[in-house]
Order: sequence, then C-alpha cells, then structure tokens
Amino acid sequence: MNCQEIETLKHAYADRELDLVRTTEIEQHLGGCRACSQAYENIRALSSALKSSDFYFKAPEQLKRRIRASLGAEDKDASTLRRSNAPTLFWWQWLKWGIPVAGTALVVFLVATGLMRPSTDERLAQEVTASHVRSLMASHLTDVASSDQHTVKPWFAGRIDFAPPVNNLAAQGFPLVGGRLDYLQDRQVAALIYQRHGHFINLFIWPATGSSRPTGKPAARQGYNLIHWNESGMTFWAVSDLNPAELREFANLIK
Repeated sequence: MNCQEIETLKHAYADRELDLVRTTEIEQHLGGCRACSQAYENIRALSSALKSSDFYFKAPEQLKRRIRASLGAEDKDASTLRRSNAPTLFWWQWLKWGIPVAGTALVVFLVATGLMRPSTDERLAQEVTASHVRSLMASHLTDVASSDQHTVKPWFAGRIDFAPPVNNLAAQGFPLVGGRLDYLQDRQVAALIYQRHGHFINLFIWPATGSSRPTGKPAARQGYNLIHWNESGMTFWAVSDLNPAELREFANLIK
C-alpha cells in the first residue's frame, strides 16, 4: 500500500471502519512511513481535541429562566385559545411542536453538508496545537538540534520543497533550539523551535496559499497561545504556552 492509498483511507482507518486486511496493510505502511504516520497522529489529535469540553457551551441560567417563563406564558395563552377557538389551537399546537422538529432537522442538514463544521483556520489551529503538544510529549522536539541558523537552514534542503527563513534570536531573548519536519494541512512543513525562559515555541512555516487569513493577534487554544501571519510568500504559525505579549514580541522579531 502506497502513500496515495493511505491518503484516501486514513480517515476510515482512524474511525475503525476498515476490514482486517486493509487495517493490517495500513498499519504496516504507517510503521515504515513517517509522513503518513504523522498525518494519522494529527487526525487522532484533532479528533481528541474536538471531543474536549472546550467545544461544549452551557446555556446561562438567565436564558433558562427566560425560556421557562416564555413557555409558561404560552401555556396560559393556549388555555385561552382552547376555550375560544379549537381550529386555531390545532395550528398553534402544530407550530409549537413542528418548529423545534424543523429546527433539529435543519441542524442535522447543516452538519451533514458541512456548513456548521469548524472553519479552515479553526481546524488548522487545532492541528498546530496538537503538533506542538505532541512534540513536547513524545520527546521529539527537533530532528536537527542546533542554535546555528547556518546548520538548521541547510538541513531542510532536499527534505521539503521550499526554503524556510531561519534566524537565531538569542540576542533578543529567543534563542534557536533546532528544527524538524512536521505535517499540517496534508503537507510537510518546517518547524523551527525557539526557547524563552524555559518555554518552547514551535514556529511552523510553509508556502502561503491564500486560504489562511492572517490575524497578527494571539488566540488561545487548550491553554496555549497561537499567532499566525503571512510574510514574503510564507505562512507562519507560532504556538507556545508563553503569555500573549511575549508571543507577539517573538512574532514581530520574526517579521
């Protein structure tokens, strides 16, 4: 089984929808192909992130009280209508129960057609965060460990189809630690690792496509801060547990 076949089957494999023969073939391929293995790990991390409590919203008590009060008023109105006009009551009851059912059907339709799925930037932010966390947990922070940009930059040559800009910001308090290959948005990307007072920063870089809307402002995901921008034909995503002000300072230095 080759990488192209894995690409078409990786989601079904992650959801355990394949038969034993295909599952065994994919596992054998993942054991020997780092790029496909990385893509599969990203799917698993994204699936885990989507199940986290950060994506569930609880209705405030004030809203609950207003809904209960509204339902109480509707019940009183219904009693009056029942005594005065039976046909009107029939239509009111139909609307009372039909609208929620129609609303539920609409939500199901939107989800099924993808209209309520997270945006591209939201999904990418989840992937970036998952890759950052995985690099810290799996003791695989760098493929090439060096503070010399003249060592790190040439290491990427021949491994990816672009040349990422590499700078050592030790004088500004953000020393370069090294670099590695990673996998985001179904492609290999460069990951540069910087450090700030014991905090690691993953800076992901790949050619810009125009589909990502740069913000220039830090956002928070699962306790980590992220900031992304486009510069000189490249897309940059920086993620760390640094506070937003220091992460913004780092991004300004890279720019």
